[in-house]
Amino acid sequence: MYDVNILVEALPYIKQFHGKKILIKYGGHAMINEEAMASTARDTVLLKYVGMDPIVVHGGGPEISRSMKKLGKKAEFVEGLRITDEETMEIIKMVLVGKISTNIVSEINLHGGKSIGISGKDSELIHARKSPKKIIINKDTGESKEVDLGFVGEVTCINNDILEMFTSNGYIPVVAPIGLGENGTTLNLNADTAAGEIADSMGAEKLIILTDVPGVLRDPDDPSTKIQKIHIDEIPGLIEEGIITGGMIPKIETCVNAIKGGVKSAHILDGRVPHSILLEIFTKEGIGTMIYG
Repeated sequence: MYDVNILVEALPYIKQFHGKKILIKYGGHAMINEEAMASTARDTVLLKYVGMDPIVVHGGGPEISRSMKKLGKKAEFVEGLRITDEETMEIIKMVLVGKISTNIVSEINLHGGKSIGISGKDSELIHARKSPKKIIINKDTGESKEVDLGFVGEVTCINNDILEMFTSNGYIPVVAPIGLGENGTTLNLNADTAAGEIADSMGAEKLIILTDVPGVLRDPDDPSTKIQKIHIDEIPGLIEEGIITGGMIPKIETCVNAIKGGVKSAHILDGRVPHSILLEIFTKEGIGTMIYG
């Protein structure tokens, strides 16, 4: 009887989101842990079968760094962005397109979905421009210097046609965050930002970011302090209080930008929890932190 009640609770949400696009950003354990990956892929396929149109964007930072280390190349970052020279860009393409996209597509297909991998350069899906130089200030001396990030880009526009073609024909697109720059150059994109831009451009109902934390916590050492819902107007205050800090800030900013662009809600979930996507979408309580406008 308990299982029947779960289905009854899910019905209004299935009706509400039928035919709607759901952008899922795979990251953390949801991408590198085999059991979590299988659970996430199964959830994604289930969304398709109940009438939603999931689109997946994935990152790959840790795997890229591991591959660089194997090849004797040191990873360097500025404000969370990887300095990307030509050789590093080749490694990024190899890992994102050749390995991670392929693994996610295989997992989704294994669980009964129809999936296809695509990079931002394919059919000019993601147009981007080279990121400007960063000004770095030495905290001890106060001196500043310019740093060129190399082949790092910012999204300028999304070509929706190819994603519409795939979703309308029953496919789940899996997008590698690589952008098409000027004169056909390849640019390395932040995966969270790319996911937010695609969600905005495609008119997604929800943006779901899978990570390795339960959501936004008032006390980072206490999962019970998770904030269930945050209005975008509350976010500057939470940053000022030091509740939203570090790597959570760009994820939250991505969510805010997506909502301002028309996405109805954004969700930060723990990809380590089995079926976290289903629990967030189909239950009243949810499981992560929901950002709304």
